[in-house]
Amino acid sequence: MSREQQAVARARKAFETGRSKSVEYRINQLKNLQRLFSERQKEIAAAIKKDLNKTEVGAQFYETLGLEGEISLFIKNLKEWAAPRHVKKNLLTMSDTVYIHPEPLGVVLVIGAWNYPWAVTIRPLIGAIAAGNAAVVKPSEVCVHTSKVMEDLLPIYIDKELYPVVTGGVPETQELLRQKFDHIFYTGNSTVGKVIMEAAAKHLTPVTLELGGKSPCYIDKNCDISIACRRVTWGKYSNCGQTCIAPDYILCEPSIQNRVIEEVKKCIKEFYTDNPKTCPDYGRIINQRHFKRVMAMLEDSNIAVGGENDESDCYIAPTVLRDVKPEAKVMQEEIFGPLLPILPVSSLDEAIKLINKGEKPLALYVFSPDNKVIERMRDETSSGGFLANDCLVHYSVSALPFGGVGNSGIGCYHGKFSFDRLSHLRGCLVKKLKMEGVNDMRYPPHTLKKLGWYQWTSFPASCNVLRGAEKPKPFCS
Repeated sequence: MSREQQAVARARKAFETGRSKSVEYRINQLKNLQRLFSERQKEIAAAIKKDLNKTEVGAQFYETLGLEGEISLFIKNLKEWAAPRHVKKNLLTMSDTVYIHPEPLGVVLVIGAWNYPWAVTIRPLIGAIAAGNAAVVKPSEVCVHTSKVMEDLLPIYIDKELYPVVTGGVPETQELLRQKFDHIFYTGNSTVGKVIMEAAAKHLTPVTLELGGKSPCYIDKNCDISIACRRVTWGKYSNCGQTCIAPDYILCEPSIQNRVIEEVKKCIKEFYTDNPKTCPDYGRIINQRHFKRVMAMLEDSNIAVGGENDESDCYIAPTVLRDVKPEAKVMQEEIFGPLLPILPVSSLDEAIKLINKGEKPLALYVFSPDNKVIERMRDETSSGGFLANDCLVHYSVSALPFGGVGNSGIGCYHGKFSFDRLSHLRGCLVKKLKMEGVNDMRYPPHTLKKLGWYQWTSFPASCNVLRGAEKPKPFCS
């Protein structure tokens, strides 16, 4: 039996004890997880610094602070979310008890990503714990130091049988995917997402795929370009551009391209100094393989700002590309790095047309003071999330579903959406063994009169379209 098989078997066995069905037990596990972030912040931050060159403050800002808030939200609301949800009844079931009963799915596999290794691995785990599941946690092997810290710390704070951590690379992940799970939650790219979905299909396992794509950013010539570029600069270059919802490219009219370049350049200097390489708040590309991938995208583009790089340090300066064509290399895949292409377009119509030619993105950004422009961009495109006049911040709103559509993902999570996604919402109806006469209308022999009764009690809105020679007047008048 492989290490991966053993972890899944232990989690299944622990789930079958039934201890995770207790709401109080789930809340205690969440409190323990919250305690991990307050007590082990130094160790968490030190590992993230080694992996992604984030400062301790940056690690809290982008990783753990949001998780602590999410855990608090679950602790506060879990009893309500896990309780039976009574629903509207029809006349036929008026005397019955009808409700939705949220119940655990079973054993969930959570496969995390490396760009925000704690945030995108633990947030799904929070939902899995809250919904009463067991969960096998697979952190990304690309973040070597963070993966080790996660492997060491999680078993100290939460039930190590219910929530085992499995580390390793592609072979270990493949072995996990050969096992039967009740849900698989994956964060990463669409190529691997297809592999996950194929493996899940063998067991008819449902999946949540949090993927990515090329998230467009349209800047209207009539907006406050200075403010727009300040927000885009922050959204693009945070974590060295390695954010699944980072603005991937800018669309704007040629008349404002130079102004946009200058404003972004000013903001880069303000945020990261004259020399971003020495700025503690500017990150690094995760490894040399990704460094080479990002650098190769520059081959046929014109650099307007930045471009400096150091392979030995995995450093690529914040870079702006001008007059980029849709067929350019940088436009063929998600950049996931600090390159910001600007594609001049003649109008809003052309911008919408260009966006709709590509796959549906995880996020779509528009900067404009005009509600009509904002509404057109929203109504004539499709994306996982939509933001007007800002970047990234929708991720922080637990009341909003976060997820993709089409090539950018399947399913959504955050807050109650996580709980519902990782629960089986079981429809329940409890009837008394009385009043059998009411049921006569459904038993053979079937007649038009019985059909009228049944339609009126079960589907009253359809009474006016009843087909037949006789319409019972008491029921459809």
